[in-house]
Amino acid sequence: MNDDERRPPLVLLHGLTFDRRQWDPVRRELAVIDPARQVLALDLPGHGDSPRRASYRMAEVAEVVHDRVTEAGLVEPVVVGHSVGAVVATTYAARYPVRGVVNLDQILLPGPFGAAVRQSEPTLRGPDWRRVWDGMLAGMGIESLPAEAREIVTSATDPRPDLLLGYWDEILHGSDEGIAAERHRALRSIGERAIPYRWVTSSEPPARYLAWLTETLPEVAVTVLPGSHFPHLAEPATIARLLATG
Repeated sequence: MNDDERRPPLVLLHGLTFDRRQWDPVRRELAVIDPARQVLALDLPGHGDSPRRASYRMAEVAEVVHDRVTEAGLVEPVVVGHSVGAVVATTYAARYPVRGVVNLDQILLPGPFGAAVRQSEPTLRGPDWRRVWDGMLAGMGIESLPAEAREIVTSATDPRPDLLLGYWDEILHGSDEGIAAERHRALRSIGERAIPYRWVTSSEPPARYLAWLTETLPEVAVTVLPGSHFPHLAEPATIARLLATG
């Protein structure tokens, strides 16, 4: 077996309301710089070609992803997740064999985002639900993306209230303390198995959060890539090089 065959496959998980097409620019770059690498870009449950579910709790979504990884014949992948896909990737890595985790721009604790989601719940359950999602998109730096990337963000997406409410169910029905405890358990499992974990963030990490993260997972690697919430679309070559070295 040569070195390329021993390198772990990559499993790519998109963010909420989007689909696997978000990874097209990164996959093109990988095809050039890492052509022998196995790469699997999935549609998360309820997205793209993946069937809808009655529930989208993280453990259930991770189980569905594992079934797809197993069906593809992949063993111990590096799991790469963007936004909510990074929460899925972290949950997955705590439960199944992996060789690494790459988190693209996702803080794992609810914090101010969780408070905003809870405050918006009545609107999310009514006819004006789209106003909540559009308001969030407005703060994601989409206007700074290259033209192709902006087109992907606006076309490879299907926002629906069942997705928003489903994937945010743990925020809406859980406490910050309970979610923090669950994330701590996941990261501790990852750390105890010496699984590399990289967090790519689009802004300087909040000091309090960074202290929590590094206390929970001391070996975490943090990369600051200023700009959009979509680093894999803003700088696909940079992200591809990062993945190629893993």
